[in-house]
Amino acid sequence: MKNVTVNFVSSDGETTVSAKASEGDNLLTVAQIHDQPLEGTCEGQMACSTCHVIVEATDFDRLPEATEMEEDMLDLAAGARRTSRLACQITLTAALDGLTVHIPSDSHNMQIV
Repeated sequence: MKNVTVNFVSSDGETTVSAKASEGDNLLTVAQIHDQPLEGTCEGQMACSTCHVIVEATDFDRLPEATEMEEDMLDLAAGARRTSRLACQITLTAALDGLTVHIPSDSHNMQIV
């Protein structure tokens, strides 16, 4: 399996964390391992939008299309933008190496509070 690097940009834009992951890893899991403030409390059931990230515009087209269900959940996400996606729905591949995502300003992780 190939290693993949994901760059998480903090909500204030001041800090970037480069996280190492493997192909097949879920972006939400990688974020949580690297202490990024993504809640992800629905445990993959697509019942919330607390793992919302904003994908760097130059990287957005490298992602597979969002499902209709994901788009519905993104409608509920505070601060959603055109390049918003749910981290729980992104499986990392070699094609996503170097992916940069921004943490929305209203994100918080209740799991580490």
